[in-house]
Amino acid sequence: MKKPLFTINPDRNVPWNDLPDLPIHEELYRTVNIMEQLANAKAALGRLHGRSIAINQGVLINTISLQEAKASSEIENIFTTDDELYQAYSEKEEDTTLKGAPKEVLRYREALWSGHDYLINNNEFSEDYFIKTYRRIKKTTDGIRPTSAHIYIRQGGSGPNARKAIYTPPRGKGVIESKLKNLIEFVNDDKTYPIDPLIKLAIAHYQFEAIHPFRDGNGRVGRIFNINILTEKGLLDFPILFLSRYIIDHKNDYYSLIAGVTQRGQWERWILFILKAIEATSNLTFNKINDILSAKDGIIDAIKEDTKIRKPEQLVKMIFTQPLTKVSHLTDAKIYAEGTARNYLNELCKLRILEKKTMSGHHYYLNLELYRILSE
Repeated sequence: MKKPLFTINPDRNVPWNDLPDLPIHEELYRTVNIMEQLANAKAALGRLHGRSIAINQGVLINTISLQEAKASSEIENIFTTDDELYQAYSEKEEDTTLKGAPKEVLRYREALWSGHDYLINNNEFSEDYFIKTYRRIKKTTDGIRPTSAHIYIRQGGSGPNARKAIYTPPRGKGVIESKLKNLIEFVNDDKTYPIDPLIKLAIAHYQFEAIHPFRDGNGRVGRIFNINILTEKGLLDFPILFLSRYIIDHKNDYYSLIAGVTQRGQWERWILFILKAIEATSNLTFNKINDILSAKDGIIDAIKEDTKIRKPEQLVKMIFTQPLTKVSHLTDAKIYAEGTARNYLNELCKLRILEKKTMSGHHYYLNLELYRILSE
């Protein structure tokens, strides 16, 4: 009898300490369907990579990655409105009392970029990378879950199977650390494991979720891991792929396909899902960048034609750095004096480029086009 290519989990109620080490067997990922979808995903990602060079880094850092943070948090049922999120981000330096969902989303965004910076400085993934990412997301000093933490992944909902264990991750002295070490070696070592980075990402994401190294926050750490792999492998310059949007739109498939690998060894379907997610969200992010650039050009032209505003390019750059602008953003950047900044922002309101909003006693100026583009 032919030996199976992947040893599945025999009992979902018992810690899966026999979770197979990486790499998986080549036959599981080198299929015609995967190779065809890989070509599509790489083409879309390459186009996004080339286009991202044309846009101001501040826009990428403060807008698109903020939407990724919001979407990834929604997967974990952490919801906030765009207005709440943009207000929280606008006030982040001053407001030390910020709580609730907006604060959690901002922590995700910070973890995404701190992971990116960590890899620039260290050139490879490590256990320290994962622990720091987890700690930033959860604002904790906790680390790898101890043997005493009996973690079960349970069925959600309110049906007859609600709260039943659907998976029990590895547990035991040194077990999680050993599994994580194998995963890290697999991702870092492209000579020993010469697998295309996008396929490697799909395999690594599943393995991380199966190891489930932390008490909580594993889904968010795993999705940051995805995007940081793309930048670490040189496929993107910045962690801007809106990957969680696709997962939200196909949330049931996401969890079902993870379980399909665990329980039935269905690697092809899982890898195809991730490759399609990369293709779709690369196209989505590419289109958002184009729309933002077009909107900026249109607003600059309108300001030059209809006003006598000085330094219009610098002003437009600032109002596109984040959806909500304050007078202090312009004065802190030393673009205008306070009175001039306020007058110019109010003038843009008359042109219906901005909308003045008062929230929690503070005045903000909402970039209507940027808000629309990010919300689509």
